[in-house]
Amino acid sequence: MYAVGVVCRFMEAPTSTHMKKAKTILRYLKGTLDFGLFYTSSNEFKLVGFCDSDFAGDVDDRKSTIAFVFFMGGCAFTWSSKKQVVVTLSTCEAEYVATTSCTLLKEFNMNQKESTKIHIDNKSTQILAKNPQNIDTRYHFIREWIVKNDVELVHVKTQDQVADIFTKPLKFEDFKRLRVRLGI
Repeated sequence: MYAVGVVCRFMEAPTSTHMKKAKTILRYLKGTLDFGLFYTSSNEFKLVGFCDSDFAGDVDDRKSTIAFVFFMGGCAFTWSSKKQVVVTLSTCEAEYVATTSCTLLKEFNMNQKESTKIHIDNKSTQILAKNPQNIDTRYHFIREWIVKNDVELVHVKTQDQVADIFTKPLKFEDFKRLRVRLGI
């Protein structure tokens, strides 16, 4: 999933290396034609999110890749992975920007009894969300949701961060484990 996003960045003027990677992706897709998401009917409309970022992962412009995935009823139903539009100065700041973009999904205004849990693997981001310092004000959107108790940031161990599948290349074993967690 991450690989598709990276290869797409070079499709305007691909090199032979990019074409090799694209063929690898196509071979993977051919081998997984029977895979898919399975949705069941459920009264559990509980929105649960995972959000992550690589820090300065693009070697050309040092911008980070941010990603989120949301689950409802135990199966992924929406996700996003894209390069940030700003250069962040720390891992914490990159994850704060990613978490803010993740909370925009909360605007679906789904009736939930509890706050939407957003799992992040950076404790500093949780602290920053409560007491921001030198972050551009456009990224403080998340604070409003936290204050209103509509969103709760929950720490998750890095190995359990499902959004990692969208932000960085993984060992095949980790990729398979996270793919299963997505419901595939």
